[in-house]
Amino acid sequence: MAIEIRDVIPADRPWVRDAVAAEWGTPTVVSRGHLHAADELPGFVALRERATVGLLTYRVEDRQLEVVTLQAFVRRIGVGSALMAAAKQAARRDGCTRLWLVTTNDNTPAQAFYRAVGLRLAGVHSGAVRLSRMLKPEIPVLGLNGVPIEDEMEYEVVSQR
Repeated sequence: MAIEIRDVIPADRPWVRDAVAAEWGTPTVVSRGHLHAADELPGFVALRERATVGLLTYRVEDRQLEVVTLQAFVRRIGVGSALMAAAKQAARRDGCTRLWLVTTNDNTPAQAFYRAVGLRLAGVHSGAVRLSRMLKPEIPVLGLNGVPIEDEMEYEVVSQR
């Protein structure tokens, strides 16, 4: 059963808002000091047998594509990999020289996944989440396995051409 990827369309916007809010508490997401209205960004929807199984949102600026959100509603069937492949293709299409994203220090499963799909750790921004909480106070203090959420981990793949 193949994963089908399609662009987010205007009719998806209410669902995207709800999906992002369910994962991040609100439809807004912070990365590197920038507050994103993730539900208003371009993105991709992953489908399997007509069921929605994933979502990725992104933004393009200065020839760089930032993956802002990535959600696999069904895990270990290739949803995340298919969405990341679509993002890499969009980066190439848009002439981007870098695809990047941010996760937090507690999210070790995401970090392992990003390495597995070809991204490398580009930087650790110690204490950055403290600043992010100024923009989005809803960011919890504790994350996965009770680990304090403190740092932003920046992953990238360069030269998408």
